[in-house]
Amino acid sequence: MTADVTPDLAEAIQRGYDQRDRANMAPTIAYFQALLAEQPDHPVLVYEVGGAYDSAGLEETARGYYERALALGLDGDTLRRCLCQYASTLRWLGELETSLVVLDRARKEFPNSDSVRVFRALTLNEAQRSDEAVAELLTVVTGHAKATDLGRWAVGLRGLAQWLAEGRPE
Repeated sequence: MTADVTPDLAEAIQRGYDQRDRANMAPTIAYFQALLAEQPDHPVLVYEVGGAYDSAGLEETARGYYERALALGLDGDTLRRCLCQYASTLRWLGELETSLVVLDRARKEFPNSDSVRVFRALTLNEAQRSDEAVAELLTVVTGHAKATDLGRWAVGLRGLAQWLAEGRPE
């Protein structure tokens, strides 16, 4: 179970995001490290430190924080975000099969999550499994057909997504 995120802690985390400069992540990393020093086993803070390292392009360091945060216990939306970011980090590190294992867990726990599907599509594409990647993305897009101009094509595109995901059966 995720440690409680009090309103004060949620505000402190938001301040870290508000001050973030993706071109210079060192201050953000230091900020989240300082928060973590106050509560060293808080899984959400461990996750946030990992995310800061990830945004800085320090994937190997981020990986350790994500793994620790997961071991400490996350749930709900924070768990979903951590699984997506961890899987993305694994993809960047070239560990595509492990990334897919993480994303399959995420898909099982969050079956309606578009973000899980998009991150899974990225890993599938990197793994040269383009049909499955396109199927994932078509599933996301057709799930929002009313917000697009797909209209009557949405049903057919969902069928195409299924056909691609199943390996183009005869």
